[in-house]
Amino acid sequence: MQKLAVFTSGGDSPGMNAAIRAVVRTCVYHGLDVMGIVRGYEGMIDGDFIEMKSHSVSNIIQRGGTILKSARSERFYNEKFRNQAFGNLKKHNLDGAVVIGGDGSFRGALTLFNETGFPMIGIPGTIDNDLFGTDFTLGYDTAINTAVEAIDKIRDTADSHDRLFFIEVMGRDAGFIALRSGIAGGAEAILVPEDETSIDRLIKTLEHGWRRNKTSSIVVVAEAGQTGRTFEIEKEVNQRFSHYETRVVILGHMQRGGTPTTMDRVLASTLGVASVEALIRGEKNVMAGLVDKQVTFTPFEKATKHHHTVSAELMRIAEILAV
Repeated sequence: MQKLAVFTSGGDSPGMNAAIRAVVRTCVYHGLDVMGIVRGYEGMIDGDFIEMKSHSVSNIIQRGGTILKSARSERFYNEKFRNQAFGNLKKHNLDGAVVIGGDGSFRGALTLFNETGFPMIGIPGTIDNDLFGTDFTLGYDTAINTAVEAIDKIRDTADSHDRLFFIEVMGRDAGFIALRSGIAGGAEAILVPEDETSIDRLIKTLEHGWRRNKTSSIVVVAEAGQTGRTFEIEKEVNQRFSHYETRVVILGHMQRGGTPTTMDRVLASTLGVASVEALIRGEKNVMAGLVDKQVTFTPFEKATKHHHTVSAELMRIAEILAV
C-alpha cells in the first residue's frame, strides 16, 4: 500500500469529519499518500479527487457534517459508471480506500470489488445504529443526545399547556434513536418499527396516565420510513382519546447535524486508525466496528444483510417506567 483514498457516502452523520481526520493522519503517520474523494461515489465517477495532508484536516474534529461532502449516487448502480469510477481510482494510482457511510455505501464497495478487485474498508457512519458488527455507529450518540435535548424542551411546553406531544425522531428501519431518547426523555410511550404497538395499547397507556392525574404526556415515534406516519397516529388517537390537546413535532434532519459528542469523536478516531492499518495488513471488504470495546471487522455482506434489533430489555424497561 502506497496511496489510499477516503470518502463519505450516503446520509451525513456527526463524527464523519473526525473519521476523515483519523484516516488522513494515520496515512501520514505510516508514510502513505492520501486523497479525498468529494461527494462520495458521485465524485468518484466525476474524478473529483483532492490531495490531502495533515493540515487538511486541522480543526475539523468538532465539526458536524463532512468536509468531503456526501451524496447518494444513482449512477453507481450502472456498470458503465462504475467502470468510469474505477478508471479514476487507477488514474490516481490508488491502492485502496476507506468508505465512511451506511449499508448502501458498503454494498457499492463490495460490488466494485467483485468487478474490479479494488479493496475498501468501511467505517459505519449512520445515526440509525442499525449495522451489524458494531455496538455503535458514528453519529448515533450525537443524534440521541440531540433528540433528548429537544424532548426535554418540548416537555416544558407540554406541562405548561396540558398537552400530549407526539415527537417523531429519525429511524427509517430501526427504533434505536426512539427507544433510547424516549427512555432518557421520560416518554410515556415509545413507538418503534420492531414492536408493533397497537393504537389500542397506546390509548390504554395514555388513559392509565390520565387516571393518575397526568396533565401532559410525551409519545416518541420512530419515523419508520413512512411519510406522515406520526400525523396518522395523532389523528387516530384523537378520535378515541380526547383528554389532551395534541401536537406533532418532527425533529427531522436536525438529528444529523451538530457538534459530535465525545463518544462519537473517540469512536471515529478509533475506527479511522483501525481502517487504515487494516488495509495495510491486506484486509478488504470489511467494516470496522467496535464490539464490547474491541475493534472488530465484519464482512460487508454480513454487515449489510444482518441488522441490529432493538434491545428487548430496554423495551421492557421503557414499559415499566411509563406506569
